[in-house]
Amino acid sequence: MSYDASQLKYAASVIPTMTVRQAQQLQFKLTDTMSSHFSGDQFLSLGDLGVAPRFGKPEQTQRVECTLADLFGAEKAALVRGAGTGAIRGILSQLLLPGDCMFIHTAPVYTTTNDTIRILGLQTKQIDYNDLRAVESAVKEDHTCKVFYIQHARQQPTDTYDLKSVIHTVKKVRPELPIVVDDNYCAMKAYGIGVEFGADYSTFSGFKVLGPEGIGIIVGKNRGIEALQKSNYSGGGQVQGHEAMELLRMMTFAPVSLATQNEQVEEVCKRLNEGAIDGIDNAYMVNAQSKVVIVELKKPIAQQVIQRSNALGAATHPVGAESRYEIIPMIYRVSSSFIAAEPRLKAYGIRINPMKSGASTVLNILKKAIDA
Repeated sequence: MSYDASQLKYAASVIPTMTVRQAQQLQFKLTDTMSSHFSGDQFLSLGDLGVAPRFGKPEQTQRVECTLADLFGAEKAALVRGAGTGAIRGILSQLLLPGDCMFIHTAPVYTTTNDTIRILGLQTKQIDYNDLRAVESAVKEDHTCKVFYIQHARQQPTDTYDLKSVIHTVKKVRPELPIVVDDNYCAMKAYGIGVEFGADYSTFSGFKVLGPEGIGIIVGKNRGIEALQKSNYSGGGQVQGHEAMELLRMMTFAPVSLATQNEQVEEVCKRLNEGAIDGIDNAYMVNAQSKVVIVELKKPIAQQVIQRSNALGAATHPVGAESRYEIIPMIYRVSSSFIAAEPRLKAYGIRINPMKSGASTVLNILKKAIDA
């Protein structure tokens, strides 16, 4: 299949994801790791409650954390309240004091991350992560920043940086500088997460890997995670045993489910560019933050198409952007960062994520919506 220049404009920004076969191997790796941390009886238990004296948390939660640390090759893991935002906020609060500075990318900061920066009273210094020479120069010259923070998924449509290359560049110059990675939308989907590439800490939401609401995951170095867990001594602040077990069970199904979804994203894009539906000017894949298809219509009817898609059985707003509740396809507005980059997309652009449906279902709904 060939693409014209307009279809390739964001091609470099798409983060490579696992095939279904590769995702199966990650599923098998996870279940193998489970067997090294649980007996059969323990795994079939829903889990305990409260602050078990031995660990200061439910024992079943401790077993799940050990399983996740081993899965990602990290020293330690922690489950925390507050989903991905809580994980980011928790680890940054242990590494930085109010007034401290950290490196961030020269791009719009994700809304909840921006709130975390404000709440913790942090200062930031921007570097263009797409330019490795600029990264190397900045971390070499500026020793006031105490953390290097990077988002795995794209913050803007023009981003092309490779996470592994950025991490290696930083560690080559400043091996002691802690690197914190927001791996939301990439864990169990991309070919690795930050800690697997040499970062000190990876954070992501359990909700993005089919788990229950509100659980954040941190994997990484002992020092920061142990300090975080010591500060979270309240019984009400613990992720209870049954919640940890539900997360672990559902994570088992995430790799293959997400890989299948990514295949259908590619199929939708391919068939649209082959002319499957009239009224389409262009279609291309992007990471925003999930891997999705952006469709540019020939007429400024995007809002009407989205409204009509709802009646035809497509979701028009996310729940958790790939949570376990998102089954039917989503046909919804283009993200605000993309509209800021290309204002015409507000009237002409729509964003498509097949979720758990096949490409044919997506195209059928989209055709009926455009025709209407």
